[in-house]
Amino acid sequence: MIIIPARLASSRFPNKVLANINGLPMVIATAKRVEDIDAVAIATDSQEVINIAKSYGFEAVMTSDKHKSGTDRINEAAKILGVDADEIIVNVQADEPFIEPEVVQSVYTRVRKAINDNEDIMMTSCYKSINPEFASDPNHVKVIMDEQGYAIYFSRSKIPYDREEHLDYFGHLGIYGFTKKTLEKFCTLGTSPLEDIEKLEQLRALYFGRKIAMVKVESKSFGIDTQEDLQRALHELV
Repeated sequence: MIIIPARLASSRFPNKVLANINGLPMVIATAKRVEDIDAVAIATDSQEVINIAKSYGFEAVMTSDKHKSGTDRINEAAKILGVDADEIIVNVQADEPFIEPEVVQSVYTRVRKAINDNEDIMMTSCYKSINPEFASDPNHVKVIMDEQGYAIYFSRSKIPYDREEHLDYFGHLGIYGFTKKTLEKFCTLGTSPLEDIEKLEQLRALYFGRKIAMVKVESKSFGIDTQEDLQRALHELV
């Protein structure tokens, strides 16, 4: 199942998930991008989002307005929906209206491989190569991996520090794959200092010593965090 967390409040971009994307609310544009991969549900704290989702034929569930992260929100939604413990759940952020379906599929496939191989990971995510200029934007998260493809750290800063600026950096895409069981485990860890400092929920897993498997993808998409991001996306990706 794909669950899209859609919190209506946003300090940098109020009502972002309802912004107009070629005639569709952003959350609906995102849902339509991935609806052929698996069943889609929208997890929100807004009756307005519930009503809009249902008007477009998407399942939607009301969740608490106290969640600190989208992953905590989809965990509540999965419980409400009665998802089985071994079912794959992919968290696709509502602000990814241009995400390529094959990117989401690659995360889904990597979770399936981990299940088949009995691999001890908490979650799976993905990344792409980005240039140093793009990497300088703190709204776009960077990641570094070890030789086995597991995440070492995520940051809004450039990582690693490149004294000679020769690197292509790795940009993180905010898509997370779990099983229902590992999703619940993630949400029982509690928040971590690193997560609070960087405002990056995935750091919770690393702080508590859990593995995040990373998949390299090709993608032109990026999350919409600001009005400027939206205008750029509409100019470059449409």
